[in-house]
Amino acid sequence: MSRVGVFVCHCGENIARTVDVGQVTQFAKGLPGVAISRHYPYMCSAPGQKLVRDTIESEGLTGVVVAACSPQLHEPTFRGTTAQAGLNPFLCEMANIREQCAWVNTDAAAATAKACALVASGVEKVKRDEPLLPVRVPVTKRALVIGAGVAGIRAALDIANAGYDVTLVEKNPSIGGNMSRLSETFPTLDCSQCILTPLMVEVSRHPRIELLTYSEVEEVGGYVGSFKVTIKRKARFVLEDLCTGCDDCVAACPVTVPNEFDMGLAWRKAIYIPFPQAVPAIYTLDADACVNSRLASPGGGYRVLACERCAQACGPAAIDYDMRDEIIEREVGAIVVATGYELLGADRAADYGYHRYPDVVDGLEFERLLSASGPTLGELRRPSDGKVPKDIVFIQCVGSRDPRHGVPYCSRICCMVTAKQALLYRHKVPDGRATVFYIDIRAAGKGYEEFVSRVMEEEHVLYVRGRVSRVTQHADRLRVYGADTLSGQPLVVEADLVVLATALVPPAGSELPRMLRVPTDANGFLAEAHPKLRPVETLSAGVFLAGTAQAPKDIPDTVAQASAAASKVLELLSRPLHEREPTVASVNEAACVGCFECERVCPYGAIGRREIRDRQGNLVRLVAEVNEALCEGCGACTAACRVRAVDVLGFDDEQVFAQIGAVMGAGVVTESREEAQ
Repeated sequence: MSRVGVFVCHCGENIARTVDVGQVTQFAKGLPGVAISRHYPYMCSAPGQKLVRDTIESEGLTGVVVAACSPQLHEPTFRGTTAQAGLNPFLCEMANIREQCAWVNTDAAAATAKACALVASGVEKVKRDEPLLPVRVPVTKRALVIGAGVAGIRAALDIANAGYDVTLVEKNPSIGGNMSRLSETFPTLDCSQCILTPLMVEVSRHPRIELLTYSEVEEVGGYVGSFKVTIKRKARFVLEDLCTGCDDCVAACPVTVPNEFDMGLAWRKAIYIPFPQAVPAIYTLDADACVNSRLASPGGGYRVLACERCAQACGPAAIDYDMRDEIIEREVGAIVVATGYELLGADRAADYGYHRYPDVVDGLEFERLLSASGPTLGELRRPSDGKVPKDIVFIQCVGSRDPRHGVPYCSRICCMVTAKQALLYRHKVPDGRATVFYIDIRAAGKGYEEFVSRVMEEEHVLYVRGRVSRVTQHADRLRVYGADTLSGQPLVVEADLVVLATALVPPAGSELPRMLRVPTDANGFLAEAHPKLRPVETLSAGVFLAGTAQAPKDIPDTVAQASAAASKVLELLSRPLHEREPTVASVNEAACVGCFECERVCPYGAIGRREIRDRQGNLVRLVAEVNEALCEGCGACTAACRVRAVDVLGFDDEQVFAQIGAVMGAGVVTESREEAQ
């Protein structure tokens, strides 16, 4: 016989202001199977939890319904309380009468009636619940970090410093990411390389970090605690153990191509190191740029060598034209995704003449012009003619907050980046004039507002509130057409250089979301499991987010999130076994007809096939089988199964239809599974 306890929370006034909790408590007392019903101002508090615990023990309850706020917030709390009282934690249900009731109703009577229906639904569910045990999976004591910008570097170091092995994968020849391109950082104006390079070197020397640069993740299989990762190490055509970084090969190479690290504003040879502080300090031979036809015909056959100058110049004989891509596999228990950002493409900044006029540049290109390691060695020059720009215009929100260009969000860092760049410009060109067109200023970090005020007041940078409509070229100067919305007047400003604060966007063409089974948000960034309660976790267990892979953010927030992701990884790796929710799919093999529609629709790849054999070992049939470690309990397989052979534990037909009946007022079903027996 069911003995259910119902506990109704006031949540201060959040619930009690709209819902008559006394009436809900009295209603619950009359429900079949309810042994006791009580209310309390703060059920999640220590006295409230003690009330639940003591009542379970004194009344011999077989199930608990807590009518309070979202189960996302407090279901683990009350399940833990239930377990402390000796009751299986999965015999505790929550009725959400705050977010789904009190907060969306202004009519007290209607809200109270809805709360009663939700409580009745919870009671019918818990009467049919069965004790469940967590799914336990072994944990491989190694982590994978994808992306070696400042977020990936910080996460890898935190995990490794805690005593666990890390494989750090970076698709470029050097680690450092976009931060390594910056001249200085706001608001302290630290040299970017000065604060980043020591971390880069520490990563390369750490005994617990396996650094795989010029490498990409090709495929990810397995599940939390036991991921199987395939990684492609692209051929450098340079033997890392032999290369001394002497630079003789560069002098001998006859080929020059645009330098990606300098955003195409300078040239590099076909064999190159991306930048002076690169880690590892090993040369890479660009097969697409090299004129040696051996690199262009990896399939073998007759080869004609068009050039061997770099190999002839290399004293240590480190260049190997026969090197090929290498596929390696690693088993890891957890994954951190720190793949960074790109800037909005030129096609979506065409209104401002980007890529049409050479003196219209984006933020990263301007950083390279400012940098002491950049193409002009820190001497600010115009790309078109090398002259010092005396008039410069910064345009903010290029693409950001602009649904026309598909980027409705704020890129967060643009206001501060522009302020920093305007200040650095004034330091390099003291007699120059800087004008900033802005919509509004968003400077919400520590010391940020003071920094912007300094730029306006002390550095005499002119801030104009208004949109820019277009930029045109007139002789050797640019004209910026805009409007000052404070004065209501149109404005035309002549400039030698225009800098666009373009939107931060996710890396284009990435297959990682598919491989990791991590959804993306409406803007293409990887989606977190919950924006407030689980900001670094994803819906794919064991996969965590760091930095701008999740959303635009500045360096302090990026580093903080990287350390948060590392802490979640350490929480997972420190356990001998990982426990997961037991609310996973289960197949009734006797009913399964082997159509495998469930396998087709499963978004997590959790359903496979199992052979049923007779005593002689002959194959009788194939049935669906659920990998509990992969299953997320979404229920897609249940909906797809034509013969109703698949159920999600804790959400079978009887439980769900009983809940629906209670909510719809179709009459509360009184007979539970236990009573039917």
